[in-house]
Amino acid sequence: MNAVLTQAAWRKFICRACGLIYDEAEGDADSGLAAGTRFDAIPDDWVCPLCGVTKADFEPCDDAPIQRRAVNAAGAPARATSGRGDAGVVIIGAGRAGWAMAEALRERDARLPITIVSACDASVYDKPMLSVVHAKRLDIAALARESAAAAATRLDARLLAGTDAVRIDATASQLRTTRGALRWRHLVLAHGAEARAVAALPTNLCWRLNHLDAYRRFRAALGASSAAPQAGVIIVGAGLVGCELANDLALAGHAVTLLDMATRPLAALLDAGASARLIDAWRELPIRFEGGVSVRSVERVDDRSILVALEDGRAFGATQVIAATGLQTPGRLAASAGLEFRDGIVVDPITLATSAPNIHALGDCISIDGRPGRFIEPIGRQARVIADRIVGKAPAPYSATLPPIRIKTTSLPFTLG
Repeated sequence: MNAVLTQAAWRKFICRACGLIYDEAEGDADSGLAAGTRFDAIPDDWVCPLCGVTKADFEPCDDAPIQRRAVNAAGAPARATSGRGDAGVVIIGAGRAGWAMAEALRERDARLPITIVSACDASVYDKPMLSVVHAKRLDIAALARESAAAAATRLDARLLAGTDAVRIDATASQLRTTRGALRWRHLVLAHGAEARAVAALPTNLCWRLNHLDAYRRFRAALGASSAAPQAGVIIVGAGLVGCELANDLALAGHAVTLLDMATRPLAALLDAGASARLIDAWRELPIRFEGGVSVRSVERVDDRSILVALEDGRAFGATQVIAATGLQTPGRLAASAGLEFRDGIVVDPITLATSAPNIHALGDCISIDGRPGRFIEPIGRQARVIADRIVGKAPAPYSATLPPIRIKTTSLPFTLG
C-alpha cells in the first residue's frame, strides 16, 4: 500500500450575496487565513472579504462562476422554449444586478425567454475588485470571471451586448434600443448608476472607473504615461472608491494626490480618529492627501500632463486624473416610462415593483424610501424577490437592511456595521 496519503481535494465555496469564491487551496491572506485553510476550520465570525456577510452565507460551488441553471424533469438543462410569441423578460443592464436577475429567473423557470440588453461588453466580474487589483496581485485579463457569451449560453439567454437602451414605452410594453425594438412581458431595470457629473471635471480629461471596460482603458493609459518624469495620478474625491483606488495605485508605486472638499478622508463613513489612523497608515506610501479643497478647473498642458487648478489658487500636475465624486442614477429611461423617480427609480420596499405595471428594478439604480441603494449584498435577495413575482411564486417580502460596509484600503481596512 502506498505510504503517501492523498490530499483530499480542495473545495471552493461561493458567497450567495456577492459571488466571491473562497478557494481552500488559496485561503484568504487579507483575513489571516493561510493557503490550505479548510472552510470547516474557518471561525464562524469570519466575514466575506468583499461584501461583509458571514460564513453562513457561503455554499459549496463548482467551477462555474454562477450557480447552475434550472433543469427540466429529466434532469437535463432545458432550452427556453416557452410558447411562440412570448416576449418573456427583458433585463436592461449586465452588471452584477443584471446577471443575478437572469440567474434567479433561470433557476425558477427553465423555459422562460430572457433577453439581456447591455451597453458594455457584459463580462461577469466583481466591480469592487477594480480598486484592489494591485493589493491582491490580480491579473487584469483575469478580472472577468466568465465571458458574456459563455454566461448567456449557460443561462440560455439572448444577449445584446454593446447595445444602448433608448426609450421605454410602458403602454405598448416595448423597449427601443440602438439595435431595434424589443417587446417584453416583464421588464427589469438593472442598469446601475453612473459617475456623478461635476462641471469642473470634464469627461475627456477625467477617468470615471465605474466598470471593467473603463478600468482596462485607464490602466493602458497609465502604463503608457508611466515613463513621463512627472508621472502621477490625481484622484478627486476621498470617499470609499477614491481612497481604495489611491491605496491600490500607491502600492503599485504610482504617486497619488488625493483631493477632497472634506478635511479628512472617508469623512462620511469614519470618525476623525479613524481617518487620522488611515492617513498614518499611508505614510509609507506615495499618497498626498489635500482636504478642504475644491477643484476650479482641469486642463491639458501637453500630450503627457494635465493640470488641476484649485479654488485656493494652487495647482497640481499629473498624467492621469480620476473623478471619484460619487454615483447618480441616470433618469432618462425612467422618465421615458413615466416611472416615479427620487434619487433613483422608486420601488416598492416589499416587492421592488416600480410605479408601472410589470416593471421592476434592482441594484444601484433603485431608491427605497428616498434612499438610493449602493451595496452588493442586497442584489441577490432583490433578484430572488423579483424572480418569484415574475414566475408567479409567492415571494418572501424584501427587507432593505443595511449590510456591513467593507472599506478595502488594504493598508488599514475597515468593516462598518
